[in-house]
Amino acid sequence: MSTVQIPNLIAGEEAVGDGFERYNPADPAELVAVAPASGAEAVDAAVTAAAEAQPGWAALPAPARGAILLDAAEILRGRHAARDLVREEGKTLTEARGEVRRAIDVLRFFGAEGWRLGGQVLPSSLPDTMVHTRREPVGVVGLITPWNFPIAIPAWKLAPALIGGNAVVLKPAELTPLSARHLTEALVQAGLPAGVLSVVHGSGAVVGEALVRDPRVAAVSFTGSTQVGMRIERAVQERRGRVQVEMGGKNALVVLDDADVEQAARIAAAGGFGLTGQACTASSRVICTPGVHDDFVAALAKEAARYRPGNGLADGTLMGPVVSEQQLGTITAAIERATAEGATVAAGGEAPEGLMLAPTVLSGLSQENTAAREEIFGPVVAVLSAADLDDAINLVNDSRYGLAAGICTRSLAAAQRFAAAARVGVVKVNRPTTGLDLNVPFGGVGDSSSNTFREQGAVAVDFYTWSKSVYLGWEG
Repeated sequence: MSTVQIPNLIAGEEAVGDGFERYNPADPAELVAVAPASGAEAVDAAVTAAAEAQPGWAALPAPARGAILLDAAEILRGRHAARDLVREEGKTLTEARGEVRRAIDVLRFFGAEGWRLGGQVLPSSLPDTMVHTRREPVGVVGLITPWNFPIAIPAWKLAPALIGGNAVVLKPAELTPLSARHLTEALVQAGLPAGVLSVVHGSGAVVGEALVRDPRVAAVSFTGSTQVGMRIERAVQERRGRVQVEMGGKNALVVLDDADVEQAARIAAAGGFGLTGQACTASSRVICTPGVHDDFVAALAKEAARYRPGNGLADGTLMGPVVSEQQLGTITAAIERATAEGATVAAGGEAPEGLMLAPTVLSGLSQENTAAREEIFGPVVAVLSAADLDDAINLVNDSRYGLAAGICTRSLAAAQRFAAAARVGVVKVNRPTTGLDLNVPFGGVGDSSSNTFREQGAVAVDFYTWSKSVYLGWEG
């Protein structure tokens, strides 16, 4: 397959450049894409173009804006984005197809929102007066997106921003420029006016920093690491901009004595090893009560053997490679530290070749083990013990993160207690912690999120708009 030269898109014009070379993580000899290493001047030009284009885009009726999103969905459907996503990010083909399908559905969902976007009519205490509210776009929006969902996450940020009448400057992850290109090309081909969407490739330290600091950027939405997200949150708040950050997680799956152990192991494996564990909602720790702990560790180790890493384009591959050498180094160092702190490797732990890391099960951990507290972002699941449901809930909540949590149980009472007590944004019962319907609000608490505005679902538009109250009076 040929290498793709990925350009910046600014004011409707494309500009190619060298700087970032992306190789296939399953085949490091294959150069997949080359993207520019842009400087701050490119961000300045993109923001200028967005500021000029935004009023005209906002003046277009919302149903007409939605029609462009709907057309973009059909264009994206006709592209071969899934195979490129596998080559660039490393997912399996099944996972990549699901992600592209998600991006298509997100465009369709928010395209239809164009017919529903509006305010409220409210009663007034004054005679001969009507009160209504209007949604107004915030203006220019900066989006900074990660490599682990390189087409779905840009879609679920871009779509509500655009339907809300904003102009957008997107900085995709350096590792995944090609997947973002499929999405943005579909929007341009659907008729998005020049300047309404600009795409600037480059490093977070240069392009991301310039975007965050620009006072003309009214709002910034970021998904990525907690460390970077907190820094962005502070920087945007200092200039009184609007900011939304979705960051890391240390998501727990509780397995009670009454659970079906084999089913619980399948759920944990899907949540911990699926997507190569490179998801913020991955099940990175499992908390078992005494009656199932040993049997569960054995069952999860057996499941781990099924997730042998391989090329995502090969038939039967359940788990792809780790995304990069840097990420592999981070994961293996975390495993080594966990064992040094007393954990036992019950399965996996080795990288047989290249970026192929065997799914890893750690057992015998204390709650203070680093692997039980800090995000690893790889196919590593730590199994801990709890005395009972109350103890398990305490362990779930004893974390600086609060994104997702799950429970495996046959007890409706236990499930309801857990759902009420777990301090997280998403609770799953007898389901993997990963995955969320696109119409469902998504976000966390604690160090997982800014915990202000939620992403996905109809409420996602709230971040990209503000409410104006209008009094209309008349003489009798």
